[in-house]
Amino acid sequence: MSIQGKILRELQSAPRSRKELKRKIGNDKKVSRGLEILLEKRQIARRGDLYFLIQKKRKGIPCTIVKLGKTFGFAHPLDESGDIFVPGRSLQGAMPGDQVEIQLFDRPRVPGSREGEVVAIVSMRQEFVGTVERQGAGKLVLVPDDAPETPLRIRRSFQQDVEPGERAAALLSRRADNHEDHRVEIVRVFGSGESAKDCARSILYSQDLQKQFPPEVLKEAQALENFEIPAVELVERLDLRDWDIFTIDGASTKDIDDAISLEATNKGWRLGVHIADVSWFVAAHSELDREAFRRGTSVYYADDVIPMLPKELSNGVCSLNEGVDRLAFSCLMELDKQGGLQSYRFVKTIIHSRVKGVYTELNQLLAGEADQTIQQKYSNVFPQLVEMQKLHQVLNARRKKRGGMEIESGESKLLLDEQGKCIGVCKAQRGQTEEMIESFMLMANTCAAIEGKSKGLPFVYRVHTAPDEERIERLKTMLKAAGVNVSLSDQPSPLEFSRLLDKTKGTGLERAVHTAVLRAMSKAKYEPLPKGHFSLALEDYAHFTSPIRRYPDLAIHRILSAALEGHKNLDKRFGQFAEKASLQSSQRELVAMQTERTIEDCYKAEYMKTKVGQVFDGVVSGVTNHGLYVELPDTVEGLVHITRLSRGEPIVVDGIAIDDPFTGRNWRLGDAVKVKCIAASVSTGKIDFDLA
Repeated sequence: MSIQGKILRELQSAPRSRKELKRKIGNDKKVSRGLEILLEKRQIARRGDLYFLIQKKRKGIPCTIVKLGKTFGFAHPLDESGDIFVPGRSLQGAMPGDQVEIQLFDRPRVPGSREGEVVAIVSMRQEFVGTVERQGAGKLVLVPDDAPETPLRIRRSFQQDVEPGERAAALLSRRADNHEDHRVEIVRVFGSGESAKDCARSILYSQDLQKQFPPEVLKEAQALENFEIPAVELVERLDLRDWDIFTIDGASTKDIDDAISLEATNKGWRLGVHIADVSWFVAAHSELDREAFRRGTSVYYADDVIPMLPKELSNGVCSLNEGVDRLAFSCLMELDKQGGLQSYRFVKTIIHSRVKGVYTELNQLLAGEADQTIQQKYSNVFPQLVEMQKLHQVLNARRKKRGGMEIESGESKLLLDEQGKCIGVCKAQRGQTEEMIESFMLMANTCAAIEGKSKGLPFVYRVHTAPDEERIERLKTMLKAAGVNVSLSDQPSPLEFSRLLDKTKGTGLERAVHTAVLRAMSKAKYEPLPKGHFSLALEDYAHFTSPIRRYPDLAIHRILSAALEGHKNLDKRFGQFAEKASLQSSQRELVAMQTERTIEDCYKAEYMKTKVGQVFDGVVSGVTNHGLYVELPDTVEGLVHITRLSRGEPIVVDGIAIDDPFTGRNWRLGDAVKVKCIAASVSTGKIDFDLA
């Protein structure tokens, strides 16, 4: 009888602990593994220290616990049918990330709502990251980042390993039916919760994001380190080494995906977008490919990066560094004088970048403000730059005419000292050359989507669907209450949204309205079927231009390469691959975005901790039941808690204003206010303001 069969036989008579099962069956390791397999198969469940059979009559809705409060939790069904409220007494000690079975209550407290209880914990999350705090006399607890209302007692034997205020990872070593009786063991200490650098390390750890690559991946990467272009590639590829091709990136960029060439013609322009041919180096099913698929994307934070590919590729043989021959995958486009796409072709090439262009230098050059050194550096490519400026203006006008949206995201730039401490924050600036490169990448990505759709290739599209009616109605209500005099139809076009964004740009309502529009939109994601891109106002779109740092681009390169080489049965070869790559890339993108945002908040709080007591000018950027969110010109945002706005009971009006009935004062979205910084928590990334 298998070990799973023996476990099931023992559990038929009564629930048993792991210790009892090991005593009855023997072989500790096999019992532990057998329990894991049976939990994954949902044949057994665990409550506290006991394992028991899942009876069919008890089986509920498969869910994941996604949020815990002091006296409640929320479970997210795997069938996406809508979150379920779970009262604290019915959680059975479940934690965020646990896979559970939920049975709905026949009579919920709120009629029509979905409420239920945990009837089985099927798969348990074991590790949590958070901040160590002292609770009561001699008791240390870990306050998990994703369950701050549920502190976990640290076992006494591990309390000497940590100090209050430190960031740590802990193993949930004892489970109970209620959260107060859980116990954890410290497995890793990251450092002070008052250091953004240490907080970043803990946040990356919690998401399993690490710079180090497995040995087998590094072995493949290092074998490519001294790569030389094979003779067969020199013969078979289109040789563009005599073209004036160059790159434009940030000064510190080391993973250079793209290079540009442009030539004016009698009919318009010949635009070349030349992308690192990463798929030539990263073979399907190789260790490099498996790890790139797992990571999905590079993660950029503060002044560092968690790369998708090892530096031997990302900064080395794949990067389009100046002065060296490189393998590229080029999109060569013919455009008319109105910027209309007349023809395109994808071709494998060899290129030789003339110079590494730097955004700030080129912006100075095009503005006529560059010094002699910068002028000399770009003297050979300056005629092209002038043409690029002309083409960008034409393409940008076309984009605005069709309704391509320009949502101000409020991106920040963090200024760090030599020790990695945040000493300043400013709004990230996008100059002419940044917008120019964006225009050209947009063209190449559009061509990739056209190629995939027209040839019927299995593909990975960048999809952004139109917002639903409910979101549109919420946005209309907010705009009306805020006094924004722009009417939207029942099914607004991208052009309507674009006009709304333009109307509020540069006003006090810019951040609030742009954020509201962003929230009204569906989330852009990757899908194997073309469904259009609403915010870009394009029939279809794909990501082709960043294969060093995004897996969907690498996937597209692999599929297009096979098509160029004339391979047959591409559906059979790449159909499932495109589906899996789309799903994984969407999931990993979401993790990366959330991680980058969380870490940025920690650095901003570290900076503002040095400004406690100082007064700032700001704008009301958000209104909630908790209070007013106020954004400073440098993008730092903090909360004026509602208890600080009135001695009575403040009234929140339509999510756009707070009225104080005691004094008659009110605060609305977009209002200019003076605030004093009264607190900043680095470990949580939260900043508290008071009205000055």
